[in-house]
Amino acid sequence: MPAIPLTPAQRAAYRGQAHHLEPVVMIGAEGLTDAVKAEVDAALKAHGLIKVRVLGDDRAQREAWLQQLADELGAAPVQHIGKLLVLWRPIPPKAKAPDEDRKPGPREFKVVKYSKKGGQRPEIKTVRVLGNQRLTPGGLVKKAKRRQKSAKKAASAAQ
Repeated sequence: MPAIPLTPAQRAAYRGQAHHLEPVVMIGAEGLTDAVKAEVDAALKAHGLIKVRVLGDDRAQREAWLQQLADELGAAPVQHIGKLLVLWRPIPPKAKAPDEDRKPGPREFKVVKYSKKGGQRPEIKTVRVLGNQRLTPGGLVKKAKRRQKSAKKAASAAQ
């Protein structure tokens, strides 16, 4: 994946946002390994804008690593200052798996009560109705009626 190009204004905005961030990944003596790339990829998926600390002293090597990370992970190199590298990539939308066993949650209804006097405004109220409740025509929330026991069970219990 090629690196994402940024305009100077976008780069400046991301530098400002990254100022208060702490480094989330460190590149140690082993250099840019596959494990480091995987961690940077995971951090970019989770945060979008990250700082990476490099423990090496070679400036040219740090610049090469910044460009390599940006190219391989499809990110934008934002800044290289000292031993810190700043990368940005848009956070991908999370896919939510539908749960078949999930029951519906609470519902919200607007209840309008008109005044008996003609010139006044109606009273509008938002009411939350849970799964075991029902809304009466008058706008009251009542618990649902309990189910009746089967006739066979009632007859066997009476004997």
